[in-house]
Amino acid sequence: MADIPGKERVKLLNRVKRIRGQMDAVERTLAENKNCADVLMLLAAVRGGINGLMAEVLEDHVRLHLLQDGHVPLTPDLGEELIDLVRAYLK
Repeated sequence: MADIPGKERVKLLNRVKRIRGQMDAVERTLAENKNCADVLMLLAAVRGGINGLMAEVLEDHVRLHLLQDGHVPLTPDLGEELIDLVRAYLK
């Protein structure tokens, strides 16, 4: 992750903070013995946040490592296709 540009790294860290806040809400909801439906909704939001974070990190990895000259024979079109496929899978 040391090679991710500062602006992108800040964006990823902000996503992590949002996910942490969502998990805190899950914990509070469970501690307060609230409705199961409330817990499930919060968990779905956490899952979406994690999937989004994973997609961003994977996209950065493909762009920074797999699409650079001299690494693997992956064309920009194939790289974009790979990113789209992974994003669709993670939704």
